[in-house]
Amino acid sequence: MYQPRLFSELANKPGASLPPLLKWIGNKHRVASEIASYFPVAYKIYYEPFLGSGAVLGVCAPTEAVASDGLKPLIEIWRTLKENPQRLLSWYRERWERFQESDRRAVYQEIKASFNREPNPADLLFLSRSCYGGVIRFRKDGYMSTPIGVHNPIRPEAMAKRIAIWRNRISGTQFVWRFSEETIDRARAGDLIYCDPPYSDTQKILYGSQQFSLERLFDGIQRAKRRGAFVALSIDGHKKSGDKVCNVPIPQGLFKRTILINCGRSMLRRFQMEGKTLESEVVADRLLLTW
Repeated sequence: MYQPRLFSELANKPGASLPPLLKWIGNKHRVASEIASYFPVAYKIYYEPFLGSGAVLGVCAPTEAVASDGLKPLIEIWRTLKENPQRLLSWYRERWERFQESDRRAVYQEIKASFNREPNPADLLFLSRSCYGGVIRFRKDGYMSTPIGVHNPIRPEAMAKRIAIWRNRISGTQFVWRFSEETIDRARAGDLIYCDPPYSDTQKILYGSQQFSLERLFDGIQRAKRRGAFVALSIDGHKKSGDKVCNVPIPQGLFKRTILINCGRSMLRRFQMEGKTLESEVVADRLLLTW
């Protein structure tokens, strides 16, 4: 059975957006509706093998979907959102109240240390909202290293509203902890796969503990295409207002269309430049389509 793209009122309105549940490097919240507007008018099951903050998933709000990620605590956040939203809110509220009532820097360090001792969804949820620039950065040994941000994390009341919005939009999604290739290999004819992997030009420094191979991803996309699935891929495009072209080698004939998506200012460069001016740090991603 095919589900229409227009099941979501946002998917056909470039510029429309949802308030993000999580802050996440490379998230597509500002351009998710534009990306979704290029998707097929109808498709069967929606697959997203690099879930992250789930921006495109949220815009599409598919009736049936499978979303996965290699970071287990992240998937546990999404599962808890679907199965027990009040628990998710209580995780956030408890840490937010500690953060407000005591030395913020010290509390942040305690939460970060707790996560690094035993990676868990409760700590990761708060860290994503309170770390510098929203950049969750992992060293090669898996240690989450991002310092505290200068902003004040959203209040629990605001988080509760976002939880309610997002729970409704992901009600048809199954969340799975597994590597991307396994998720891509589940798709069949008429299914839609949206891939937003770590970008080779920048984000590879953020996910040192996660195994990812662009070559394996392209092989998986080729197999899915042969089975009749639709595949969309977001990947490096232009940096610094187009001065730098990221030459990621794309297998010839794998994709039929390339669309440039203006993503605005770079979150990563904001983190790296410590608040300096970002007028020249505009990013344009490529959206590659197999149809």
